[in-house]
Amino acid sequence: MKLLIIEDSERLRKSLQVGFTRLGYTVVGTGDGKEGLHFALNNDYDVIILDIMLPSLDGLNVLKQLRDRKKNTSVVILSAKDQIDDRIKGLDVGADDYLCKPFSFDELHARVRSLVRRAHQVGSPNIEIGLLCIDLSLHEAIFDGSPINFTPHEYTILEHLALNLGRVITYASLEDYLYNDHATVTRNAIEAHISAIRRKLKQAGSDPLIKTRRGFGYFIEKDTQV
Repeated sequence: MKLLIIEDSERLRKSLQVGFTRLGYTVVGTGDGKEGLHFALNNDYDVIILDIMLPSLDGLNVLKQLRDRKKNTSVVILSAKDQIDDRIKGLDVGADDYLCKPFSFDELHARVRSLVRRAHQVGSPNIEIGLLCIDLSLHEAIFDGSPINFTPHEYTILEHLALNLGRVITYASLEDYLYNDHATVTRNAIEAHISAIRRKLKQAGSDPLIKTRRGFGYFIEKDTQV
């Protein structure tokens, strides 16, 4: 899953980036409102974590412009403004959730997971495709009761395809999905990761799962049984 963190406190932003990266998320961060708006408008994220007090453009204006431009990415406001009126205003502008500082990282993580499931219409923290179970909380794939040892990038690709059953995910989308502040991923690398995922699924006993739409990308059929 891919997160955008727009938070002007460098210490908090870096802490969140490290925490979510260790959990297997792809994370992009900025401390500037205008830059955050640019990232949000021009890239796809599962969730945006948004502070209100930001330089150049405050968080509520960032959120308003996103919603005015029909960008429906899930947004959780993370703010020291803890009055009921502040929370109501944030939710009315278009936030999906509002968490006051100070906060528990575990609670923020739980809220992020909930927003991802809601956005993809997944009621459970697990996605089950036949004998394959993808645990969104533990970032783990299990086939017929046994975990499969995927690398972080391999797991992220499989999770992204599973969250979008029946949809072709383009090479460009996967490249963007695996991008963070520190590295980019090439199309050749994507193809190598797909090949490794297919090999490991086969070794686990799975029938072919990931299909290729030549010239476009990859997909998992909705009614796939493995």
